[in-house]
Amino acid sequence: MIGIIIIGDEILSGRREDKHLVKAIELLNERGLRLSWARYVGDEPEQITAELRNALAGSDVVFSFGGIGATPDDHTRACAGAAWGRQLVLHPQARELILARCKAMADQEGVPFLPDHPDTLRRLDMGRFPEGATIVPNPYNQIPGFSIDQRVHFLPGFPVMAWPMMAWALDELHADLLGQERQVEHSVIVYAMAESVLTPMMVELEQRFPGVRVFSLPSVDHPVHGRHIELGVKGVARDAEQAFAWMQTNLSQIGASIGPIMVR
Repeated sequence: MIGIIIIGDEILSGRREDKHLVKAIELLNERGLRLSWARYVGDEPEQITAELRNALAGSDVVFSFGGIGATPDDHTRACAGAAWGRQLVLHPQARELILARCKAMADQEGVPFLPDHPDTLRRLDMGRFPEGATIVPNPYNQIPGFSIDQRVHFLPGFPVMAWPMMAWALDELHADLLGQERQVEHSVIVYAMAESVLTPMMVELEQRFPGVRVFSLPSVDHPVHGRHIELGVKGVARDAEQAFAWMQTNLSQIGASIGPIMVR
């Protein structure tokens, strides 16, 4: 399974809108994968450590977004170390990448590059990862994220950096998973029918087709369809197609009034 952890008080307070969830689903879907779970955590070290300890103790592939900078409210690197039981050390490759970035910035500004300047040393803190971690390259500004056991990945909160880094990790570290869970959805609009009437059919469908999940999305004031239920199935293509055909037959038998059919 694949999960994500999104870290930051600014998300929970509403000062910033989370965009990682939708994009993570998109990146996974493009590769025939799906998101199994998501967690939101504020900038509270104990809570972050607890979430990361659970992630490291499990077997899921996990992407953590946010909190890997070097300001006082960035706790993720230290929490990852605590959760894994490892001290933070300056990763040699991260050190070289960060120094190269600092030199490039100095060159752009037309000022001397000073490796021992306090600003440079503070930036190097962003390369302090739990001992034994590996880096996740950052194509935007070269300041890397990191992975533990090449399974739990720590990315910045900035979408412009985090999303290509997640794509890289999926393609380079989890190529064996790609396409294994490619799923499709088939659904149909059912007009003016209570979910309670449809529930027995939904239960039977999941019993008949164990690899398929059924979903029901009711709406009372849709601008086009009015009161209706979007009733559908999702699963591996062949199983989903068979389950949906069975569903259509049963809807016809109970006299349901149906509208458009959708495939995603």
